[in-house]
Amino acid sequence: MSSANKLNAYRVAAVNTSSAENLVVMLYDGAIRFLGIAIKAFDREDPLDFNFTVHENITRTQAIIRELNRSLDPEKAGELGDHLVNLYDYFDTRLQEANMQKNKEIIEEIRTLLTELRDAWNESLNQLNEASALPAEPAPVPVAAPAPVAKPLPVTAPAPSSGDYTGLSLMG
Repeated sequence: MSSANKLNAYRVAAVNTSSAENLVVMLYDGAIRFLGIAIKAFDREDPLDFNFTVHENITRTQAIIRELNRSLDPEKAGELGDHLVNLYDYFDTRLQEANMQKNKEIIEEIRTLLTELRDAWNESLNQLNEASALPAEPAPVPVAAPAPVAKPLPVTAPAPSSGDYTGLSLMG
């Protein structure tokens, strides 16, 4: 098996065994990586190679952003989901502009914003993992009231009766 095939098999296994939260981080990582490739393409001298690489990697990033947008559940996401939808729409529109104009600054802007989102998502995921790794707080042990201390019974020697006391005597 070639190195490329091994890497692809590893990626497929990683995606298939990841949680939904981890998949979001992976999607952000992919989008950031594609934008990095598009930015590096600005150093290429061949116009055809430059245009193709920028276009290809921007459209891949847009596909990821659109998938992130589609995967939001508005019922569960609430206000945060609304903000993310607006942000993803902004990213998509700006990347469309960057692709048409071949504008490196726009690509860098979106890459920076995606990196911040990815880092925030990853931090949240790490906190969630840490919280679930902690053992559940043990239930408080009920403290019983102290057992009553038995009062010593008063010990009194029987009163001697008429001289026929048959009890033990220390004297003999």
